[in-house]
Amino acid sequence: MNDSPTPHSNVAEFSVSELSGAIKRTMEDTYGRVRVRGELGRVSRPASGHIYLDLKDDRSVIAAVIWKGAAAKMAVRPEEGLEVIATGKITTFPGQSKYQLIIDNMEPAGEGALMALLAARKRQLESEGLFDPARKQLLPYMPRVIGVVTSPTGAVIRDILHRLSDRFPSHVLVWPVRVQGESSAQEVADAVRGFNAIDGTLGIPRPDLLIVARGGGSLEDLWGFNEEVVVRAVADSDIPIISAVGHETDTTLVDFAADVRAPTPTGAAEIAVPVQAELAAQMAQLAARLRAGLSRSTDRKKERLAGLARALPHPDGLLALPRQRLDGQQIRLGAALDRFTTQKRSRLITAEAKLSPARLIQRFENVRSNLDRLSRGLPSALSRNIQTHRRELEFRAQRLSPQTINRNVKAGREQLEALERRNDLAVERLIGNRNDKTRQVSKLLDSYSYQRVLDRGFALVMDENAKPLRSSKGIVKGAGLTIQFAGDDRLAAIANGDAVPSSSKQPTAKPPKEKQAKSAPAAQTSLFDE
Repeated sequence: MNDSPTPHSNVAEFSVSELSGAIKRTMEDTYGRVRVRGELGRVSRPASGHIYLDLKDDRSVIAAVIWKGAAAKMAVRPEEGLEVIATGKITTFPGQSKYQLIIDNMEPAGEGALMALLAARKRQLESEGLFDPARKQLLPYMPRVIGVVTSPTGAVIRDILHRLSDRFPSHVLVWPVRVQGESSAQEVADAVRGFNAIDGTLGIPRPDLLIVARGGGSLEDLWGFNEEVVVRAVADSDIPIISAVGHETDTTLVDFAADVRAPTPTGAAEIAVPVQAELAAQMAQLAARLRAGLSRSTDRKKERLAGLARALPHPDGLLALPRQRLDGQQIRLGAALDRFTTQKRSRLITAEAKLSPARLIQRFENVRSNLDRLSRGLPSALSRNIQTHRRELEFRAQRLSPQTINRNVKAGREQLEALERRNDLAVERLIGNRNDKTRQVSKLLDSYSYQRVLDRGFALVMDENAKPLRSSKGIVKGAGLTIQFAGDDRLAAIANGDAVPSSSKQPTAKPPKEKQAKSAPAAQTSLFDE
């Protein structure tokens, strides 16, 4: 064993922190500020607001970070797959022994990259139906409240307000947002959703129309209106939206998702409301046309009424015939009343003559004589009636004598016995038919029984659960088996073991031929040998 001390080295000794700090200073001094071109890989946006991403090419990857303050000022929103030119400084992160690029500015690597990204995004959103014309809503003709989503300090809002004031003064609600930078897309989307969430219960009226506006600029300046979050918010809006982003030659994805696209913000105000003076002139013209039409209609009705009046006969001529008929009916009514009165008077006199005292006395005497006659004949009539009922009762009593009842009982008993004999014969025939059918079914069942197959020299192999085995694949080594022969003879066997008689039933006492008895166990054992 060598106990000699290790010789001292002339190389300087550093602590881990000292070495990490020296590397950090060297990296920052050597690469103070760099411009790097590459493709954005992983892009992460935590709740802190910073952006962590990878900048890569076909061979290498550099980790990068954009601090929250720099991210809010960028015109281009970092997205995976976008080719950019990033400007910043190289530094190290001692906590993980890696270097990274701190980005403070980012621009697309040429307009072609942005156009390619824009075309791909347009195809994706169009395939989802966000640009479908069937989704677009009609604009209200005269909106009472107009919501404007734009920057509150630019010339755009002044142009819109000035044009609305000239054409048709309306109630305007402005939702201030950033129209450029990293956070502009989210602010515009939140503004559109915020206007849609207004229900008018807090004293703020709900807009009838929205205008999303911004002045002209480059593709990078207008990129916030190509973001997916803005396009989806505009497409999902329940309030009709006019898109007025950029100049007439500028086109963004918001223009396709909006209900109407205006060439400029001023043009959006012109589309939103009509001209009040033109409306007043049109209303005056329509009112004049209405008055003229009513006057002409009244004149035509007067002329027609005068013509119809000339065609009508004189009122006296119209009433002459009805008046004559009324006079004739009046004369006939008087004569009819006189005749009716005369008839009623004569009938009253006739009835009065019939009600004289002599007639009443005679009528009373006739009734009394009839009663006397009927009272004299009443006892004999009652006697005759009693005799008739007595004879009828005697006849019925004869029919209910014991001899008659016995005859009826005997006849009923004979009829019942005949029915019993017929019923017994029918039951015997029915039982015989059922027995014949049962024997036929039993023979058919016996012919299909597997016992007949066993009688022809076959055997049935079952597992431990008494389930038949259809092939050798179901046999498990060491498992118990039962083999059934004809006559319910059974053998118990174990795979790779000797066969023993089953406990369920012993083989029959009649021994088979000696040669077969000696070879049967060997054959059964060989079935399960491997």
